[in-house]
Amino acid sequence: MRIGELAASTGVSVRALRYYEEQSLLIPERSGGGQRHYDEKALDRVQLIQTLYAAGLSSRTILDLLPCVDAKVNTPQSRALLNGERDRLTRQIDQLVQVRDRLDAVISSSESPASGCAYADAAPR
Repeated sequence: MRIGELAASTGVSVRALRYYEEQSLLIPERSGGGQRHYDEKALDRVQLIQTLYAAGLSSRTILDLLPCVDAKVNTPQSRALLNGERDRLTRQIDQLVQVRDRLDAVISSSESPASGCAYADAAPR
């Protein structure tokens, strides 16, 4: 199938498919005229890539995992890579919780009479 057909079948833009190719995540066959052609396996590959992106993985990490996926092998390296990504996401979540807590403190402080801010209700219509 051609790139437009793959895009339509997967709901992924042609631009994204070209990006996947640039990142070596998706490798099409090429016609003599240079047109991309994909086999049916590309549908599953694009869905996998989308799932891994949605899980917060980078294209580099996905590229590192694809040999294990293709071989259908769960290696200590692939598990370590996935656990490392989970740890990275946990750190980001912890940082976001701290930022939210600081914002909550600012909101609370601004609502306090001691803040010196006048409290205004919603503007009349």
